[in-house]
This record gives sequence, C-alpha cells and structure tokens, in this order.
Amino acid sequence: MNKDTNNRVNEIKRSFRLLMNGVTAQSMRDKGIDYHINWGASLMHLREMASEYPQDCELAQGLWQENVRECKIMATMLMPKEDFAFDTAMQWIEQTRTTEIADIATMNLYCHLPYAAEMAMSLIKKEDEMLRHHGFTILSRLFTNGEAVLEAQEVEIFLNKAVAALSDANSSLRRSAWNSISHFADLNEECHIAAQNALKSIKRDDWL
Repeated sequence: MNKDTNNRVNEIKRSFRLLMNGVTAQSMRDKGIDYHINWGASLMHLREMASEYPQDCELAQGLWQENVRECKIMATMLMPKEDFAFDTAMQWIEQTRTTEIADIATMNLYCHLPYAAEMAMSLIKKEDEMLRHHGFTILSRLFTNGEAVLEAQEVEIFLNKAVAALSDANSSLRRSAWNSISHFADLNEECHIAAQNALKSIKRDDWL
C-alpha cells in the first residue's frame, strides 16, 4: 500500500468517529456480533461517505485489511467490480467471520461479479459453515434478481446441498439455505417443482 493510499485509509478511519453509534455497537456485541473495532455506523451513512471517494482497488484492499467493521463495509463499496479477481474474492470470503459482513459484501459486491454463480457453487460444497453461508447468500441474490444461472446438473447439486444445510446446527446457515431455495423456487414453475421435490425428502420439523 503506497503512502497516498495509507493516508486515505487513515483519513477514512478517523471519519468513523463522527458516525459513532454506541447503542448500535453495544447491541451487536450483545447479540454476539463482535469486531475488534465497531463504531456502530449505519449503512446509509457509510454509503454517503463512500460516495465521496472514487472506486479504487488499492484503497478497497487497504480498508479490507483493517480489523474494523466500518472499514470492511466501505471496502465492499469501493472495490471496482471489474478489477476484483476471483482469487482475491475468495480470500476476502475466507477472511470473513461474521454473517453481517458476509451479507453486506454479497449485496454490494459478490452477487454483481461475472463469476458469482461459479464462486457460489464452489462455496456451497465446502465444509466450513461460513463459506457455505456465503455461497447460499450469493445464490439467493442471483435468484432474486431473476437470474437462472445454473446448469441442470448444478441445480441438482445446489438443491442437495441446500436441503442438507437445512438440518445444520448453525441457524444462520439454515436460514441462508432456506432463502436460496425459496428464491430459486420463485424463478419459474420448473424451478418451483424441483424445489418442492427436493424438500419432500425432509420433515419441516427437522430444520425449523
């Protein structure tokens, strides 16, 4: 990171003090959402701040390296999608340990990437719960946007993985898997039938 980028990162970090919301930050801690530093800034205020800076790969990378909630969120807003390589995206995902950052990064960045579906299908096959959460959340966004992005053989894999996740002990993973199935079913009648057939293999009480 060059000196100019480092100065901009520090400038942005200092600005977060003006957005501090102690009540929100404490509420997150009470819910088990813990960060090294969390100013409790709202997404609306962070978007307003991000609009004052150009899309910049190096700046986004510099912000992402900071163990600060607001820095990571701003990084997802400032990373140019056309410059965000697959390997770098996977690194960010592997470094993410909260569902809040996973969901915001998906909304701002991951679901807009040209390789989003490929990456999501890779993630839902992983053992790690957070990686699978990312995968199902990305697919949910793609399905919500009306993008039927999966080949026939991928549909079978997706539904099998999603249905299996509905029985996982992790409630966030269960929720992201269910959302992905629901949005997939909304794509068209064929998808609806496929989702219904997949869900017949389990009892609703098994994953509630």
